[in-house]
Order: sequence, then C-alpha cells, then structure tokens
Amino acid sequence: MMNCCGLLTDKKEPVPLKSIEVQLEVKDHVATVVSTLNYENKEDKPLEAVFVFPLPGDAAVCHFSAQIGQTHIVAEVKEKQQAREEYDDALSSGQQAFLLEESDQSPDIFSLSVGSLPPGESASIRLEYVTELAVQADDGLRFCLPAVLNPRYQPQGSEGPSVQVTSVPASLVPYSLSFSARVSSPRPISKVESNCSLEPLQYLNADQTQATVKLAAGHKFDRDVELLIYYKDAHQPTAVVEAGQASAKPGSLMGDPVVMVSLYPEFPQDVMSSLASCGEFVFLLDRSGSMDCPMNDSTPQETRISSARDTLLLLLKSLPMGCYFNIYSFGSQFEHIFPTSVEYSEKTMEEALKKVEKMQDDLGGTEILLPLKHIYAQPCIPKQPRQLFIFTDGEVGNTKEVTDLVKMNAGTHRCFSFGIGEGASSALINGMAKEGGGHAQFITGTDRMQPKVMQSLRFALQPAVGDISVSWDLPKGVSSTILSPPITAMFQGQRSLIYAQLTGQCSEATDGCVTVKYSLAGHPSQNQLHFNLKPAGDTGLTVHRLAARTVIRCLESESTHIEQEDGEVKKKKVVELSVQSGVSSSFTAFIAVNKDDGKAVQGPLERRNIPTPFYQMCGMATPQFAPMAADYLCSVGEVYDCSNMVEPVIGMAAPRIASADIDFSVYEEMQYGEEEYAAPEFPPPRKDPLLRLVSLQKASGCWLLDADLAAALGKTSEEVEKAKPASVSSEVWASILALIWLHGFKMDAKEEWELLTLKTASWIKAQNAPCVSECVDAGNTLLGCSVKKEDLGI
Repeated sequence: MMNCCGLLTDKKEPVPLKSIEVQLEVKDHVATVVSTLNYENKEDKPLEAVFVFPLPGDAAVCHFSAQIGQTHIVAEVKEKQQAREEYDDALSSGQQAFLLEESDQSPDIFSLSVGSLPPGESASIRLEYVTELAVQADDGLRFCLPAVLNPRYQPQGSEGPSVQVTSVPASLVPYSLSFSARVSSPRPISKVESNCSLEPLQYLNADQTQATVKLAAGHKFDRDVELLIYYKDAHQPTAVVEAGQASAKPGSLMGDPVVMVSLYPEFPQDVMSSLASCGEFVFLLDRSGSMDCPMNDSTPQETRISSARDTLLLLLKSLPMGCYFNIYSFGSQFEHIFPTSVEYSEKTMEEALKKVEKMQDDLGGTEILLPLKHIYAQPCIPKQPRQLFIFTDGEVGNTKEVTDLVKMNAGTHRCFSFGIGEGASSALINGMAKEGGGHAQFITGTDRMQPKVMQSLRFALQPAVGDISVSWDLPKGVSSTILSPPITAMFQGQRSLIYAQLTGQCSEATDGCVTVKYSLAGHPSQNQLHFNLKPAGDTGLTVHRLAARTVIRCLESESTHIEQEDGEVKKKKVVELSVQSGVSSSFTAFIAVNKDDGKAVQGPLERRNIPTPFYQMCGMATPQFAPMAADYLCSVGEVYDCSNMVEPVIGMAAPRIASADIDFSVYEEMQYGEEEYAAPEFPPPRKDPLLRLVSLQKASGCWLLDADLAAALGKTSEEVEKAKPASVSSEVWASILALIWLHGFKMDAKEEWELLTLKTASWIKAQNAPCVSECVDAGNTLLGCSVKKEDLGI
C-alpha cells in the first residue's frame, strides 16, 4: 500500500513548501518577526503554490519579497482587486508573480500565492511584520507565533470563507519550522518561558538586558509557539519618539515624527483595597464538540469542558453579594440558566451550580453571534455595570462581525475573553476584549484555566475608570494628533498604549509631557510622563507602522457601520494609508512580479495547496465523533495517512468523501481486525481538594460545620467538633478552619481562592465574634498549620 501522507496533495503530488524559518526580535514590548518560506518545485511541470496560514490578529505586515536565484523582488502594496488582476495577468503571460493578501473575514488569516514556479526551481519568500506584545495579568509579555490553523466554523446562513484552508493533522505537516528569538530591553530580562521545548536562554551581556533563545529541534506543529518574557521592574512608563521617513511627504503620518507612549496606571491603594460590590456578571461558555479535548496531553482526563465547569464554580463562589449574574452556553444554538440576570444569593447560586455540573460539550457548532445578540438585547440593570466573560476554543468564519457587534455595545459593558487550547483565533479573542474594554487571556499547553480567569475577575471587580482624557504639553511650535482610538478602559498595572503624530519643529534637547486624567471611584486621578523629543536611533519605522496599523484598523471598522458612500470614503483612506505606509489591510494586498527578461514559463500551471496544521481533536477516532471526523476529512480535501482512524470513522466518511470527488482508494486498502472498537478509558478524575472545599462555601462567604467540611479538611466530625472553642458559633469556627486550610496548604493556588476568602473575612468581621484569636490558635493546632490571624484578614 502506498503511504499517503501530508507531503502529498489530493492527487499525490509533492508539496513544494520545504521549510519555514522564523526570526523574532523583541525590543522592550514590541516584536519584529521575519519569516522565510523556502519553496522547491520537484515536479516536471510549473506550479502555483497556495498557502493559507495564521498570523497574529494585530500584526502589521510591512514587508514581502521573493528571492529566485540571483533575482530579488520586493512587493508593493496595492488595492486588493488591482493586485489580484496584476497577479493573474502576470501568470497568463508566463511571468513569475507573488501575492500576499489578508482574509476579508478575519485579520489573522493570510493567503500566500507563489505563481509560475518552474520545474527544478527554488524560491525563498520573506515576510515581515511588527506587533505589540500583550501584557499578561502576571506581568509577562506574550508573543505567539500561530502554527495551528483549525478549520473555521461557518455560521448557518453566512457567506462561505473568502479563502479555502487546506488542513492536515499536526503530525503530518510536511515542512519543518525553525525559530529563534533575540530579546533586548532597558531593564534586565528575568526569564523567558514557553509552551514548547526551548534551548537554554543565553544572556549576551553582564546586566542581562539582552538574550537569545531558540526553539528546540523537532517541533511537531501540534501547538502555537508561545513565548512569555518577563522583565524586572516591568511597570515602567516609557515614550519612544521615532523620526519620520525622509522620502515621505512632511505633514503625513509617515513623514512626521510619531511617539509611542506606554503607561502603566497605578491606582491609589485606598481605592484598590475595596473591590466592587455590585455589577451584572454574564458568563458565556462554549459547549461545542471540540470542548471535549484534553486541556493538555499530560492530563487527558481533564477536558476543556470539565475545566470550564470547575472555573465557573470558582467564579460563582467569588461573586460579591448584591450583584446580579447569569450563565449562557452556546454551540449551534444557545441556552441560558435564567431568562434574565438574577440577584446573587444562596438560592440562585446553588441553582446555577446544579446546572453547571451537568453541562457537557453537546451543543454542536460555534454560533457565538446569536447568544451575543441576545445578551446585548437585554436591558442593563441600573447601577450594576455589565461584565461579560466569554470562554471559547473555537474559530469562527465571521470574526469581524463578532468583534464589530462587541464594539457597537462597548458603551454598556466590559468584555473579558478567554481562548482555550491550541489554535484559538487571536483576532477573535483579542478583538472582543479590545473592543469591549476588557482583557484577553489565552489558556494553552499546561496552563490552568482557573488562575487566569480569576485574574480577569479581579480586573472586573476593580472600580470602573471613567472620564478618561489625554492632554499634551509640548514645546512652542509643536502640536500632536492622537492616532490611537480613545482609551475606554484602564486596569491597575496594565499597559495603556497611545500613538501620536508630532508636527512642527523643535530642538531635540527639549522635553514633552503627556497626561492621562480619569475618574476612579468618583475621585479625580492622573498619570503623567515626561519624555525627550529626540528620536530614537534604532527603531527604523516600527513605531510608524504600528501607528499606521492602528489607524487602518479603526478606519476598517468604521467603514462597516456607515452609509455605503461614506464607507467608500473610509475604504479609500485605508488604501491610501496602507500604500503609503507599506502596511497590509483588508482592502489591499502585496504584489510582486518578476519582470526580468527571462523566458516565459511554458505550459499550464498546476495548483498545489500547502497544508496547514490543525489541532487533532480528541475522540476524533471514536464512533460518537465519526460524523465530525468525516466532515473534517471532506473539508481537508487531502488524502493523508489515516491508519489511526477506526472503521466507524472511515465507514461514515466514505460516502461523503466520494461525493466530494476525493480519491478514497487509500481507505479501501486499510485492514482492521475483528475486534469491536473500544474508546480508551481514563481513570475518573479525582475531586480536587481545593474545589472540594470551595464547593461547600455559601454565597455569603461562610462555611457550615458538618461532616462534608470535616472530610474536606482531612478530619473526622468528632475531631472538628471537639477542637471548637465553646464561645464561638459553629459557622465562624468552620469558616476560620477553611481559611487556615487554604492559607496553610494551598498558597500555590492563592490566585484561585483569594477573592472568595475576602468574602469570608468580611462575613467573619460582621459577626463580631468573640475569641477569634483563640479560634485561629485552635485551628492551627487541629490542622497542623502556623497561619497568623492577620494573614487571614480577620
């Protein structure tokens, strides 16, 4: 039998892409990425190779070129339809041409077409982009190289995808990936972490402000490549002034200096010590079939849906009394626990938890737009600011429609989004949080969902910042034009970025000042930064390109929400700025044509679709997932090694593949034994001791003294009752014991339980209980701990 693998297309021809080399350069919180894609045509006919692949959704693609032998061709940015026509015309005349374009539906998908690659010839494609690194809740800077492109779910009734994605399981990707990074910062680099195997970090100087790191050999394409970079003293506000391009017109964005300001607001401690006690908390949970995948390979029994259930338990236990909440879940349709949001109480919390325990990954596809529309249609509750938490592992084909909907409703809520698993769309997850004035988190590799979500809940409970304004104090003759959209949300310690164009002449020795004023819990506050106007000497045009990307994204979004005539005006502005800055947009494309006097490429072109890895869903080879597996095989349109597929899958896939006109001969040659297939059995997950204790907490924050609590503490009821001081109530004693156990045994998970224990401490104080110190001493003796009373906050 012929071994048909991902190296072959549906007609069993070789894939011309051989390797991808990625070089990352990080300067402080800005990354420049250079990817080199190496092609070789080993066939006896000229080829057109088409590669659809993911990029970060907020990347500013700013360079595209091709090297064929001794010939180097640099692409130009042109209006998209014009670029496509030039590409087609070039191929028709036998010229070599190269086209790079962004998807109309989602800014994190690109299509690269390599045209007229003659037999035996090689070509190297260079792609460059710049992006800001997102600040994580633990102060790490996150860079993600998307290596996985999962098939995008197309909602019913929506238009088909503008680009066709060819996917194979990650293990069958036929090309290699090498990745290296160089990091530099004014502050020392404390560490670099990754979800992939890395070679050891190499420092380049004594003060540890420069370092390099490489991806270990043998990357399997089963995950995105994620780097988390940690600097010492990360919360330092900075301003970088970059000189304009000498060849650009003065007064234009590219011709004038541009400043990038990074602010880390520090709120007064007295305001931050009191978390909000109100709000409407709406949780929207993905229950599509892929939520059955393991969170990671090391714990296959912990699935995405089970982790989401545990996370909802922590969230519900941590909500403040007096707030309102509701839980929605979605797949091909959506459900809600309550018709409208209800007041948080013991009764409503318990009712919600009983339904959460029964939630499974059984709602089909990923129709996120419908539940969002329903949520936004619900009237807001007076004096209860709406906070929306969205959990999804899916990728959708209508990303822009979803983020536009969030933006339209940004004035009524804050949106916190969570991308679960490999290949989660950065454009979707980051876009929803950005447009909704919230915060985005990605849960990949061995990450636990719970601490990241609880970090975001802490952000949501921070006092809302309002009346945000930005003012500039610049030398006489210098003015500023803010290029960034208005700041709509600020969080303690989280970066706020501002881009501004500086016009006029001044001495480079002079300083400027930017001030951000805002209202926090009714108190006027401000953050101020003084900076030198002398342009930095080592940034090239990075800041200008990031600023251009920011303006382009704003104009693109505005063009979809206004009258057609005005929309065309906005589109024209996008095209003009994209061409001027050399930064891609949804209305433009990079086009390069080899116009050397070589002879025309002879013969008809054969199209080859380069496969992209997708994350192979767990259970894909089990009978209950046979329909989904069959759909995957048909959508792929490629024949690859299916020896790990079992008979029920192949049997159900066969008629669909036949109707899709895909060569099925490989499957007919497969032989299976007589034994009936049995899905692998994992031992049932043990109840996490932390979650076991947390599940017993009441909505008010207290615990009851009963056999369940004693068992969760590892004691008998008799031992717990006997140790109780006589003068204290059983609820206060039980609650103090729970606090001591958490502080004594679960400090490594403090982020997960800290908020719910604040409720407990407040409840204990409200009881005016006697002998609290005696209770703490007795509890320490009983549990074998040495926790101080002040550490418990009581």
